[in-house]
Amino acid sequence: MSNPVFERISQDVKDNPVVLYMKGTPIFPQCGFSATVVQILSHLGVKFKGIDVLTDPSLRDGIKQFSNWPTIPQLYVKGEFIGGCDIVREMFETGELQQVLSEKGVPVTAQ
Repeated sequence: MSNPVFERISQDVKDNPVVLYMKGTPIFPQCGFSATVVQILSHLGVKFKGIDVLTDPSLRDGIKQFSNWPTIPQLYVKGEFIGGCDIVREMFETGELQQVLSEKGVPVTAQ
């Protein structure tokens, strides 16, 4: 049985090198956790697609099932689920996020 929400998520993470499922938009985040991840990606100069889960309840629930991760935001790089705010922040602080982005061929314009 096909799941249209899963299909949409699969397409988004396939079509965009970096995708952030978040509350709000990159310009106007609607929660502090989403804002933190946006700040980290922006600080690194990483281009990403922000997808607002607040506009679609089925997407908000679906992304949690898709990744088997209970919270939002969720960061995907080249189709791979990286994690939520705490994981992304920790990876950024240790340099691991920059390393993952680089290994996956995602341009980082700042360190």
